[in-house]
Amino acid sequence: MRIAVCHPQTPFVRGGAETHAEQLVGALRDARHETDLVLVAGKWYPGAELIHQMAVWRSMELSESNGLPIDVVIPLKFPAYLIQHERKVVWLIHQHRTAYELWDHPEYADLARQKDAVLVRDAIHAADRVALGEAKRVFTNSKNVQRRLWDSLRIPSEPLYHRSPLTADLLRREPGPYGDAIVFPSRFESLKRQSIVVDAMRHVKTDVRLVLVGRGPDEDALRRQIGEHDLSERVSIEVAVPNERLRELMLNALAVYYGPFDEDYGYVTLEGFAARRPVITLTDSGGPLEFVEDGETGLVASPDPKAVADTFDRLFAQRDLARRLGEAGRRRVEETVPEWPEVVERLLA
Repeated sequence: MRIAVCHPQTPFVRGGAETHAEQLVGALRDARHETDLVLVAGKWYPGAELIHQMAVWRSMELSESNGLPIDVVIPLKFPAYLIQHERKVVWLIHQHRTAYELWDHPEYADLARQKDAVLVRDAIHAADRVALGEAKRVFTNSKNVQRRLWDSLRIPSEPLYHRSPLTADLLRREPGPYGDAIVFPSRFESLKRQSIVVDAMRHVKTDVRLVLVGRGPDEDALRRQIGEHDLSERVSIEVAVPNERLRELMLNALAVYYGPFDEDYGYVTLEGFAARRPVITLTDSGGPLEFVEDGETGLVASPDPKAVADTFDRLFAQRDLARRLGEAGRRRVEETVPEWPEVVERLLA
């Protein structure tokens, strides 16, 4: 079949969504489907720009290309799923969150503060009902995204997990010793909440260390926070590390921390488990809680720095616990997260 994977791209920004789209294209090609990635660049501010981006995707014609039919389109994210096609299979990463569950959040609301916000929000809701309702099938990348879609629009969907490239890589490797560092790899931005875990390091009682890995707009603020609290010997930041370095960090960590706010899915959870490391997350972190079971595959703390510090100290003092949780987490990934051939089969069934 000829398949178009459709994805909106914010220039110079790369994250899990981009990795997801590229992996899907590769997996479809491996299954001998002629596949291409259709990208449209755009930005999401001011609010009126969203209407323009919606119109671009809704008016796009992808029934054929160069005189040959396109059999299937697979959009992954707002507003790409507004595209029209007789066989549209949506694999939803997330809706436009600030028009839904983040609309009135005291910290993460964005759209609600802009001009004509209510009109834009209502237009998004109306367009989503039509575009997602007309899809032949709707999958989501997690149960959390499935729940949001049902709660907001009453549209049914099917969760479909997948493995990141680093997850697959780490599953093939032998782990190193359980060291003294908690590793937190993620984009430096407010929704990922690195500030909580840095603050937690003010309260630890053991010699545990914290390594933040990533890049993003909050980097300067995090460096200031570390400096203001004299944590530079306990907390380090590694920016845009190569895959080899990230793999080394994960395979030799004491544990992996991932405590964003209401995450969609979260590759970091799977990657930590693949490295046989326990994952520490928070009670309001969303997607990671589908895999992290407190005391079974990791530890779950309240979003409070002192509570997070307690989990760090507990694992530092109980290496056998860290090992047991990490091994259980690895089994959880192997048993519940399918490999790409099965993912492709389910998408195209």
